[in-house]
Amino acid sequence: MIEEKDIEPIGQFLKTHGLKGELNVQLDVDSDFINPDTPLIVNMDGIFVPFYPDSIRPKGRFSSLIRICGIDTEQKARQFVNKTIFALKSQLADFIGEDEDGDGEYAENLIGFEIFDETSDRMIGTIESVDYSTANVLFILEHEGETVYVPATADFITGFDSDNKIINMRLPDGLINLNTKEPKL
Repeated sequence: MIEEKDIEPIGQFLKTHGLKGELNVQLDVDSDFINPDTPLIVNMDGIFVPFYPDSIRPKGRFSSLIRICGIDTEQKARQFVNKTIFALKSQLADFIGEDEDGDGEYAENLIGFEIFDETSDRMIGTIESVDYSTANVLFILEHEGETVYVPATADFITGFDSDNKIINMRLPDGLINLNTKEPKL
């Protein structure tokens, strides 16, 4: 059973499109996140139900058209209109830093998010940019007046709060101090 603590909103169904069950959606994640193996989770009468996309195609700059497996008429598609689309947090974490080329361009979607470190139980800073120059994608943020690099890896990410733009991470002890001018021992 899918629980609310395990999912994160990623967009919304806006309206039906055509007569064959397509839906116009607005996504907060790159449309490449959507694939036949990624369930789109929808709250249907208080139960989070996974639906699998059959196809997705861009429609304009800010929306896409999605067809869901088994939804093949406008009438069936209407039940989704104005509903929030959720994704599993675990799949979102795996998606960060990965794209089909493996160069991590999707981490840029998180610029402006704050990082909360569960290890030290404090806010570390806000992601200002992303560094793709190394084998590991890095979030670049300012912490106490200094630039700090944090690996953008699913291994450290424990959750997302997209409403408040916070990424919860469990960072190894001492990681934040590695890049400072005067390491704190």
